[in-house]
Amino acid sequence: MNARSDMSMQNEDVLRVELEVFRREHADLDAAISALQDRGTADQLTLQRLKKQKLMLKDKIARIEDRLTPDIIA
Repeated sequence: MNARSDMSMQNEDVLRVELEVFRREHADLDAAISALQDRGTADQLTLQRLKKQKLMLKDKIARIEDRLTPDIIA
């Protein structure tokens, strides 16, 4: 393997770790939002902020998945 290939593999490993962390954070936010909604005492501003964070994480996850998925020419 050449140095460029080694660097690519390390970068891919980092992306996979980040992907797992972001997925876990996304699931945690989903659980927090559900818990607040179930209690019925959550203020709308807090819910909006949590939902916005969750959406940003979803976008980050999609970008990383796109980078990790090889382009297939049909």
